[in-house]
Amino acid sequence: MDEEYDVIVLGTGLTECILSGLLSVEGKKVLHMDRNDYYGGESASLNLTQFFRKFRPNQSPPADLGRDRDYAVDLIPKFIIASGELVKILVHTDVLRYLEFKQIAGSFVYKNGKISKVPSTEVEAARSPLMGLFEKYRARKFFEFLQGWKEEDPATHQGLNLDKDSMRKVYQHFGLEPGTQDFIGHALALYLDDDYINKPARETYERIVLYTTSMARWGKSPYIYPLYGLGELPQSFARLSAIYGGTYMLDKPIDEIVLNKDGSFAGVRSGAETVRAKMVIGDPSYFGAGKAAEDGKLRVVEDGKVVRAICILKHPIPGTDESDSVQIIIPQNQVNRRNDIYIAMVSSTHKVCADHIYVAIVSTIVETSAPENEIQPGLHLLGSIYDKFVTVSPIYTPVADGKQDHIYITRSYDATSHFETVVEDVQDVFKRVMGKDLELKKRESDTEQ
Repeated sequence: MDEEYDVIVLGTGLTECILSGLLSVEGKKVLHMDRNDYYGGESASLNLTQFFRKFRPNQSPPADLGRDRDYAVDLIPKFIIASGELVKILVHTDVLRYLEFKQIAGSFVYKNGKISKVPSTEVEAARSPLMGLFEKYRARKFFEFLQGWKEEDPATHQGLNLDKDSMRKVYQHFGLEPGTQDFIGHALALYLDDDYINKPARETYERIVLYTTSMARWGKSPYIYPLYGLGELPQSFARLSAIYGGTYMLDKPIDEIVLNKDGSFAGVRSGAETVRAKMVIGDPSYFGAGKAAEDGKLRVVEDGKVVRAICILKHPIPGTDESDSVQIIIPQNQVNRRNDIYIAMVSSTHKVCADHIYVAIVSTIVETSAPENEIQPGLHLLGSIYDKFVTVSPIYTPVADGKQDHIYITRSYDATSHFETVVEDVQDVFKRVMGKDLELKKRESDTEQ
């Protein structure tokens, strides 16, 4: 470890692995280190032994759950939007070829005490219990307006300005009921709360278009998911980095971030060894995670918490047409909360657990001093639960942009049900590090065939 690198990356979460892959392609000499003996960091997928070691170190996995190697249990529940930014990065970096995907079978939304499928066809929309007959007519006019919108043709704007008028005004223009607004804002635009209603409608318009184009791409639902779990994503970007000369070290304790006299980054110490680099990129856990670092400087602050319950089931979720994988959104207004509750379920179809086992993760942003109580509406929808593992994770945000001290810290994984915010963080860090926007160009085939 006596070499000098352009960049040291700490933590093998998805954000860090995408960045190390992209920077390696840019010709940077990258050293990537992780204190764990597995890839993925907070976004890892664990086999049964690793999973129990993390949550119940003194307990062995029950024999009736099947073989250890059949499991890849995600720690963070997210799906990939089929037409989203992560797919674009996968395609343009050619990382897609290392992965196999399967579609998520259905997307559901909770309303008035029961769950209903988010319609994916006109026939399903006509039969859907989510709206009454007259409301369906009004909603159809709203969706026709979105579909027909042309920037250069004011005749398609119906007197509305997406950059100035709030989403509330757009809803009022079409006379949409509060329940329909919930459905559009949370099940289609995938907002966590209702803050968006008073903001310009442009972003909501773009989010709905992303959802509908993703739905049109696959039918049934707009989401895809990698076989063998989300942990395959960081590993695939790690392969990209390695092809371009990146070096990886797992199971390597990070004992100290070494600084120059002026407070800028100098290197990383592990045991008696120190490795030097021009800059460091890493997840918040390597930089104090809410506590002052050894040099007394606060580098990251807590910006809320997420509660997640990883539940092992021996049956599909009731009311989902026996689906082998689903997303269920419980809009906050339906359960008198400020933030939505999400349920993400996958199964043996996705090579993440043994046959006849289903893994459902219920999550939300913490609002009270009793986080587990807050996800009860979601747990209640699962039916009988074989076992449950609850975590409360802080969301950390970096204090500085890293340009002065060359310490670039990524954000914690938020409560959203997809990876769009992860990609935003990647693009943001890349621009700060490289001084230019991330441009996605399809790379030429490399030597590994």
